[in-house]
Amino acid sequence: MLTHYPYKQLGHANHGWLDARHHFSFSSYQNPSRTGFGTLRVINDDIIKAGSGFDTHPHKDMEIITYVREGAITHRDSNGNVGRTKAGDVQVMSAGSGVFHSEFNLESEDTNIFQIWIEPNRLNVEPRWDSHQFPTEATNDSLIPLVAGDETAPLFIHQDASIHAGYLTEGTQLRHPIKHQAYILVSEGALMLDDITAHKGDGLEATNVSSITIKALSDAKILVIDVPEKNSR
Repeated sequence: MLTHYPYKQLGHANHGWLDARHHFSFSSYQNPSRTGFGTLRVINDDIIKAGSGFDTHPHKDMEIITYVREGAITHRDSNGNVGRTKAGDVQVMSAGSGVFHSEFNLESEDTNIFQIWIEPNRLNVEPRWDSHQFPTEATNDSLIPLVAGDETAPLFIHQDASIHAGYLTEGTQLRHPIKHQAYILVSEGALMLDDITAHKGDGLEATNVSSITIKALSDAKILVIDVPEKNSR
C-alpha cells in the first residue's frame, strides 16, 4: 500500500539561515508516530541560505546521503576530504567509527538538498566520503541507481538498501520494482504513483508491494529509497 505525506504536513523548522522540512522526527521536531521507516532514520528537505551552512560537528555509525536539488554544497571532514556537490549530484558519507564534518553553501544563491540518513549494517567501519555526477537526460524506462549496498550503483553504503532517481518528462510512465519497502520523494513536478497524485516535496511510503507504477503528470524528478524493515548486523 501507499501512504501519502504532503509537503505542507511535514515537520517544519525555520532557523533563518536554514529552512527545514522534516519527514521524520529530527532536532526540535519530535513526532512519536514518525521516528523513521525501517533503517531509514532521517529525511530533511533543507533550504540553506547563501554563505551559510552546518558548522563542524561529529557523526558515528550512520550512512549520510545528500542529494543536491538546487545550488551546491561544499563538504569538509576530519579525514581531509573536500568536495563541492552541485545540483543533480549526490554525495555519501559513511560515518563509521567517527568523523567530524561541515557542509556549507558557498554559492551566491540558496541551496536546496535532501539530507538522508540510513542506519548501517556494519558498525565502526573506516569513515569514507564519495560523490558522483549523474546524467541529466530524461528517464524513459527505468530509474537510475544512485546509491546501493553492492556494485549496482556508483555510490556505496553499508546497508542492503538502494536509492534510485530519475527525471521524467510529462507523460512518461514506468514500473519500478521494490525489494524491501520504499520511501518515495517527489523532488520536482507532479507524479501519479499507482492511484495517488503527489507534488514537489511530498513523501510516500510503499509497503507490502513488489513494484509501483510511476507516471509523470508534468516534467518531474523522483527518488525511491528502498530499505529493509529491520536492521541486521
